[in-house]
Amino acid sequence: MERLMDAIVKPVAGPGLELRKVPVPEPGPGEVRIKIHKTAICGTDVHIYNWDPWAQEHITHPPMTIGHEYVGEIDKLGEGVDHLKVGQRVSGEGHITCHHCRNCRSGNIQWCKDTKGVGVDRDGAFAEYIVIPAINVIEIDESLDEDVVSFFDAFGNATHTALMWDLVAEDVLITGAGPIGIIASAICKFSGARRVVITDINDYRLGLAKKLGVDAAVNTAKEDLHEVMANLGIHEGFDVGLEMSGAGAALKQMFTVMRTGGKISLLGISNKPVEINMNDIIGRGLMLQGIYGRKMDNWHKMSYMVQGGLDLTPVITHRFHYTDFEKGFEAMNSGKSGKVVLSWV
Repeated sequence: MERLMDAIVKPVAGPGLELRKVPVPEPGPGEVRIKIHKTAICGTDVHIYNWDPWAQEHITHPPMTIGHEYVGEIDKLGEGVDHLKVGQRVSGEGHITCHHCRNCRSGNIQWCKDTKGVGVDRDGAFAEYIVIPAINVIEIDESLDEDVVSFFDAFGNATHTALMWDLVAEDVLITGAGPIGIIASAICKFSGARRVVITDINDYRLGLAKKLGVDAAVNTAKEDLHEVMANLGIHEGFDVGLEMSGAGAALKQMFTVMRTGGKISLLGISNKPVEINMNDIIGRGLMLQGIYGRKMDNWHKMSYMVQGGLDLTPVITHRFHYTDFEKGFEAMNSGKSGKVVLSWV
């Protein structure tokens, strides 16, 4: 008889999710089945839950299991997998790539032209089990807190965005105090930045950023960023900018407060086109880098930063059993949450 498991499923093309019984997946050759311990809700999952324009464009084949931030243990090995073992604690790189295109062959899998996203293009991790290619499995040291590891995928986005540039003794502006922006602020301080300033219009999340050690958390609807800069001794402008919000107004403001020759990472995705003044970029010699996903070497950097003392536990604001997933999405949609962790144990 077919084994069934619980899974959080996008049942139809519309708002909401559903807890369903679905078949337990079997690993094929070169694949691994993982028993899920903890998952974390990502902004992408919220897009899918709410069925906003992004979700309508990208989720093309419901019903499907969603979710891509997780930690668990290997439950079963597919044929030909001999470098991993059952019972091993693991997570997984959420972008399934082709391994054949020019970017994959040069080690830049984050730019694979044929990427398939776990929980977006194929069944995801909000379930008792998930199957992924063995090459995507990330071994996790037993010393690491599973609640923190559950959102290593998002931690990886922040790591990729922040560590794109040299941060030592630099002044950094982060626009967007969502969980990834807040995590990035902690990475910047841990990596030796002189001043780290984060902006948003959500006081709850700005307060959360303060717990992670930013030098200033600025509500741009109420405060003057230039005045804050002056008080912190930032006279020529920010050396590094991390745009995490996807808000056109935030990006435009960032251009105006960077020093000449400043460097900007762009992670935030906008729901609509953003009009910018190219003269702000050209005349001031700004360097812009789009960021997508993670580099594979970000995974060991994440583990090593945590082992080296980077404390991300304050980012976690809510914990629920997976059967209470609706409460988790309610917390995320409220704007008064950091990372929300769901237990599958």
